[in-house]
Amino acid sequence: MSAHLLGRFCLSAFLGLAAAHTQAAGFQRLTLPMDQNGPGLSGAIWYPCAAPAAEIKVGRTPISGVLNCPVPEGRHPLVVMSHGSSGSFLGHHDTAAALANAGFVVAAVNHVGDNWEDRSRQGYLSIFSTRPREMRRLIDYMTTAWPQKAKVDAGKIGIYGFSRGGYTALVLAGGVPDFRAGLAVCQTTPSLPMCRDIAAGKIPQQSYVHDDRIKAAVIADPLNAFPGDALNAVKIPVQLWASERGGDGVSPASVEAVRQGLPAAPDFQMATGAGHFDFLARCPAEQAETLSVYCREAAGFDRQQFHQDLNAKVVEFFKNHL
Repeated sequence: MSAHLLGRFCLSAFLGLAAAHTQAAGFQRLTLPMDQNGPGLSGAIWYPCAAPAAEIKVGRTPISGVLNCPVPEGRHPLVVMSHGSSGSFLGHHDTAAALANAGFVVAAVNHVGDNWEDRSRQGYLSIFSTRPREMRRLIDYMTTAWPQKAKVDAGKIGIYGFSRGGYTALVLAGGVPDFRAGLAVCQTTPSLPMCRDIAAGKIPQQSYVHDDRIKAAVIADPLNAFPGDALNAVKIPVQLWASERGGDGVSPASVEAVRQGLPAAPDFQMATGAGHFDFLARCPAEQAETLSVYCREAAGFDRQQFHQDLNAKVVEFFKNHL
């Protein structure tokens, strides 16, 4: 998909927020400057807000929320979000807002080189080691540098990850990927640089970071690079979602392999009738035709209704474990 169309998808995600929520969530833009740990990161923060909803604009796009609403007193659990390949920090905005309405602070960033604006490293193996590092930097920022850091409970941190973001969450939780076994996405897209390198045995030695601060994870349709006992060190509670129809290199069988590889049984949820991209926030009707790969819903499937169930279960899971 072209960067232009992906950009329109991100704008549609903003527009969807206005339609999906009647309660306000506080909203801030987020910028992490470049430092010795990596390049600059951009994203957003959602958090509880006591003010009534209003229309705000991000660029030229109107959304429903309260820009820079005061963060309520108290210490709030933190959930960080990791998007899928060529995605956006806005891809799961409705889930972020639902968590904010339930009392959580939520932070998400664009992964460098693997987002809708910059896909320069999308097909390279290096992205699999930098993604977890960027999430760790985000947690560092939210707990030590965000101006409202005193209102974040650093002992109650969770992560939500979708697709490659699900892979990212599993690494942070203790998973050790092994690309020698290959990736399902390489069966359909063998021309990707990482697929060529895997096939040729050119797999660089990469270190993968774990983060013991993360106490719970919700993982939706993860890209599976964890054969055998690669997930044995994942000890935190996990809610694992699988779409019934799969897509983008993820299948029900590959998610089931993750389920079987986890040392403790996860809170497993099958999204009946859903495809891979149904975990993204629902597209406005006027975008559905242009961005059909992301927006099309199978006959009889209602993404908005699915997200009501998804968001309720995600909120309940994090409340129980944070």
